Amino acid sequence: MTQQRDYYEVLGVPRTASPEDLKKAFRQQALKYHPDRNKDPDASDQFKEVNAAYQVLSDPERRTAYDRFGHAGVTNGNGGRGFDDFQNFGGFGDIFDAFFGGSSRKGPSRGEDLEVEVSISFIESAFGAEKEFDIDRTESCEHCGGSRAEPGTDTSTCATCGGSGEVRRVQRMVFGQFQQIAQCSTCSGTGSTVQTPCTNCSGSGTERRSRRIAVEIPAGIEDGSRIVMRGQGAQGALNGPAGDLYIFVRVEQHELFDRHGNDVLAELGINVAQATLGTVLNVPTIDGEHEIKLPAGTQTGKVFRIRNAGFPHMGRSGRRGDQLVAVKVATPKELSDRQRELFEELADSLGTPDVGYAEDGGILGRIRDAFS
Repeated sequence: MTQQRDYYEVLGVPRTASPEDLKKAFRQQALKYHPDRNKDPDASDQFKEVNAAYQVLSDPERRTAYDRFGHAGVTNGNGGRGFDDFQNFGGFGDIFDAFFGGSSRKGPSRGEDLEVEVSISFIESAFGAEKEFDIDRTESCEHCGGSRAEPGTDTSTCATCGGSGEVRRVQRMVFGQFQQIAQCSTCSGTGSTVQTPCTNCSGSGTERRSRRIAVEIPAGIEDGSRIVMRGQGAQGALNGPAGDLYIFVRVEQHELFDRHGNDVLAELGINVAQATLGTVLNVPTIDGEHEIKLPAGTQTGKVFRIRNAGFPHMGRSGRRGDQLVAVKVATPKELSDRQRELFEELADSLGTPDVGYAEDGGILGRIRDAFS
């Protein structure tokens, strides 16, 4: 559990600070950490901490309790209010605007970001592909162009705010009485009212539409990767900019191949005779078949590397990984009479091998080394 900092330390004042000193320190710290000005990820938490400290220390009764008992004296069952005043007031924007004379007029705002998931095959992830999908999103009304008014009709200056899009109000806070500038609720901050609302969007300026979107999947992309299409999200309010579209890529499993970094992993089954005598085989790769030569005496776990038969390195033109082929010698479960006779003769002539622990870690060790 994170330990709370001393409130005097948070505001940067001594314990003997006067109410004016506290107010001045709060103003400086709030300006420094307000999320609208400070884009640091921790700014929001620091602003809350500054606000909590000032709420306690600016109240004589709560300050006395804090000086005597610390944080325990102003929380939960000890008469404390924590963040209640801050939360009830409406958050960062309202408290900052009221205290520092700002405006809460919103005007055009950015639209929401959208998310969609696209599945591609293993081979498509290796070489890239173009994918299409449908999305439903909010767009500017095509009929009125986002103006909210029926084409050919007029808009008029808002009678409530006089066209400013703002109204003033007075509100009491822990700091005293403040005048706040707020968005006009009549015109939603636009400064104008619509006489004849658009018949298509009912005066909202936006409509829901289904769109077919095409996206280029780059070669070498991995499962779980994210592609961002700027400006392809939902339309912003009052003709504000559209949000972004986030595409999450899922790669389907392949029946023959696995992926390890930019390398392709595959297993090759051979029979005892092929392993003993050696052979030449065609091995499947993501490019097609590739011929490899197995030497006589090939053992289970032997790994062969096919250069430049893996995934492209994203951002590095021309570079590719390799394909690693692990050999597995298959032991027959059923034999014909003739095969059994031949194997019995072979067993007698070969004798029983002396199997010990290989110094290189054995089969599993070689496979791990090759795939790493």
